[in-house]
Amino acid sequence: MKTVYKTKRVCSRSIEIETDDNNIIKSVKFNGGCNGNTKGIASLVTGMKAEDVIEKCKGIDCNGRGTSCPDQLALALEEIINK
Repeated sequence: MKTVYKTKRVCSRSIEIETDDNNIIKSVKFNGGCNGNTKGIASLVTGMKAEDVIEKCKGIDCNGRGTSCPDQLALALEEIINK
């Protein structure tokens, strides 16, 4: 399943996520944000269970914003799982 998640309070504008029926992440693409960091995150989480990524990334803060690109990814994955 492909999903586009509109991010909030971070530099990236959206995250394109593709998961399979078992909530395994097939691909992630951040649109905007810190290019190297978002590519690194996307590469690291590809092939992982969405639940494991949520556990590792949820609550990470970027410069006092109360969220971050990894946190936004975790929130997006929660939405995907809860659909």
